Formats: sequence, C-alpha cells, structure tokens
Amino acid sequence: MAKRDYYEVLGVESNADAAVIKSAYRKKAMQYHPDRNPGDSSAEAAFKEVNEAYEVLKEPQKRSAYDQYGHAAFENGGGPGGAQGFGGMGGGFSDIFEDLFGDFMGGAQGGGRSRSPRGSDLRYNLEISLEDAYNGKKMELKIPTTAPCESCDGSGAEAGSEPTACDSCQGMGKIRAQQGFFTIERTCPTCQGQGQVIKNPCKTCRGQGRVNKEKTLSVNIPAGVDDGNRIRLSGEGEAGMRGGPPGDLYIFLTVQDHRIFQRDGQNIHCRVPIPLTTAALGGDIEVPTLEGARAKVSITAGTQSGRKFRLRGKGMPIMNSHSHGDMYIHTIVETPVNLSKRQKELLKEFEAEGKGAHSPESEGFFSRVKDFLADLKD
Repeated sequence: MAKRDYYEVLGVESNADAAVIKSAYRKKAMQYHPDRNPGDSSAEAAFKEVNEAYEVLKEPQKRSAYDQYGHAAFENGGGPGGAQGFGGMGGGFSDIFEDLFGDFMGGAQGGGRSRSPRGSDLRYNLEISLEDAYNGKKMELKIPTTAPCESCDGSGAEAGSEPTACDSCQGMGKIRAQQGFFTIERTCPTCQGQGQVIKNPCKTCRGQGRVNKEKTLSVNIPAGVDDGNRIRLSGEGEAGMRGGPPGDLYIFLTVQDHRIFQRDGQNIHCRVPIPLTTAALGGDIEVPTLEGARAKVSITAGTQSGRKFRLRGKGMPIMNSHSHGDMYIHTIVETPVNLSKRQKELLKEFEAEGKGAHSPESEGFFSRVKDFLADLKD
C-alpha cells in the first residue's frame, strides 16, 4: 500500500512553518493515541503514521530531502536515480538520516557517540474524587522507581575505579561492517551501545548505576481535570543506567463516581425528588452544589418527572479558563406513601372532582392506545 503524503497525514500545507506542523502533530497524536483508543487497530496505525510524518517534517534537513524526493528519500535506493540522487548533498547525507539508518552510508563521524541509555518512563494511576477534580488539589504521592546509586554516583563502577573504553568498538558503542556500497552499523553487543565496560562493578547496584527507591513527589491536580487526563512530571521516571538521563513520570487520572452528582464533560447533573404537592402547586427547593453551598431552584406549578432546571455556572471548572460548566437539576415527582385514612379520602375527592382533567399526559396516552386498538380491529 502506497504511503500517504506526510503533509496530508498531518493535515497541513506544504509551506507550513515549524510551529504549525508541531501544533498539527500534537492534535493528531492526541486524537489517535492508544490510551484514548484501546484495542482500535486503525487508530494505532494512524498514530504510527502521524509519528512517522512528524519525525521527518520536524527536521529541516529531512524535510528538505522529503520535499525534493518524496518518500524515495528514505528508501534504501536513495532518491531518484538510486544513491546518486543524493550526490548534491555531499557528506551531509549521513547527518540527515542517521536517526533512521544509523550512518549506513559510512560518513565519517569524528569521535564516539556512546551514551548511557535513558531511563524508562513510568505510569502511575491516580484515582481522585469529584470534589478534588472540582476544586483542584495538591497531593503527596509515593512512587516506586529507581534512583542513581549513591555509592558509585551512578557510574556503576566500584569506588576508586572507572568504566573503561570497550575493546570491541573502541568506545564508539557501535560496530560497522562493510557490505558493498553500504556500511551497516549495529549496536555493540559487548557494551550494549554504551562504549564503556565496567570491570569492577559497584557492589551496591551491581554495575547498573541505579537502585530501587521510593520517591515522594508533590503533585498539583488542576481544577477541572477529567477521566483520562494525564500529568507529566519531566525527569521523575526511572533513572538511566550508569548516569543516563531519567525518564518521565505520567500520572493518569480517574475520577470516582459520586453518590449525588453525575458528570458529563464540564456539566453536572443531579436527580432531585420533589413532593407531589410542590410539583403540582410550585415552590422553591434547595439543592447542593459541588462548591459546598446550596442553590435555590424555583419549581413551576405542574412540573413533571424528568423536567430539567438549569443552574448556570454551577458545573465543573473549565481548565485554563475562569469559566464553569452548568448544573442541571432533573426532577423526580415522588408518589406519596403511608397515607392516613383522611389523606386517602382527600385524594379520592380530588380524583372525583377532576375527572381526569388534571392528567393531560395520561389522558393523551390512553387516547392513543384506544385509537391503536381500534385500528387493529379494522
């Protein structure tokens, strides 16, 4: 299947600047992210396609090559006319594509490029109450992770010794093999790409340069967060091996169900039972709000179950804004129970006096039923 144009994948024009491309990528990546589309293979494929397009278009040199040669610029045969299609780029070819191909053209790169691997990103699932999501909260979290070993200062080598250059790759971290026109480069199996080996490993971390540790972190939960929102703490993930940079910590939020309120985006819904007399005659009721206060709602005479009353600005805060959603009160007309003899007599008198005139919905329904049954007999 032919690849789609990278600009089309991100939904931008071919003359879009870097800021527009970056913004488009973020929107697309968020739309198709696997965490938002669990089990959706088409979304996963789209996510990979978006990342592939951005990896090329975010780099000026890669983008220039793509604009000139299209997808052929990243195929083994080079651009139009094979490898000769890149002749105009001279020695810069390996710099342009080294992230994708690992210097397979064999361009000279002075010195080693070894470095300790970055630590893994961590995910922490955090469940919060609806009140915390409404008000925001500062929380202390204990995160099991890894931290640089204090005995060896993260080097992995026992005190008094140091890592030495790998003999297999001479400290490059990679081994090259010539295959015809191309130079194939692979990670050194001896040092795992680090360019160094430890002959006298630290006894505390066993040469890893990091140890298991529980960290206590202070996290600010902003007001208005919702299910699936995540908070990124840069550099708070696992420590890298032997002095490598740390990963990031991603806190995924889940908002608990509430015993009174139901959330729908930035709006709040509340089902409120009201007495039959209030529904029939009208009156005022008080309802709770998430801010901890009470709000007055005027019930109009003749209110039926299911009618909604809107309280503007009483819903959830909208993140990065001073605005709030709305709150909707859903009335439930409650049928009286445990009636006294006198109350029953009054209801019978009411029924006899009204003769159905006070129940238009009921009358209308049974009228339609009567017509339906008559049609069946015809």
